[in-house]
Amino acid sequence: MVYLFLKGQKIELIENIGEIKMRDIGVDVNSPQGEWDGNMNCPFYGNLRVRGQIIEGIVSTSSMQNAIVVERRMQRYMTKYERYEKRTRRYSAHLPSCIGELNPGDKVRIMECRPLSKTIKFCVIDMEASK
Repeated sequence: MVYLFLKGQKIELIENIGEIKMRDIGVDVNSPQGEWDGNMNCPFYGNLRVRGQIIEGIVSTSSMQNAIVVERRMQRYMTKYERYEKRTRRYSAHLPSCIGELNPGDKVRIMECRPLSKTIKFCVIDMEASK
């Protein structure tokens, strides 16, 4: 077994293949198909730990670098008016390079992580292409 040290973090390399092993993030998700670019803010290959709630939503915008905006739509019953109201919550989420490109309308699962910037506190862990 060969170990590679990047910025104080130990990463295992498979000796004969030379590929970096994928970490188990503790959640049942499909393994990402894309290539890892070496960014340590990746839950699968880097050292980003994910925790807490898992949110399913639809990609709203993907114009930022390494980040997307995910919308979650909900209905809430108003007892006073005996009607439902629509609510929308938008989350900024980190997009690891191993997940690949996402387009508006794609369904994704995001999971809570440490704050990566002022607004980004979630990370994409799974995607499902839109039809």
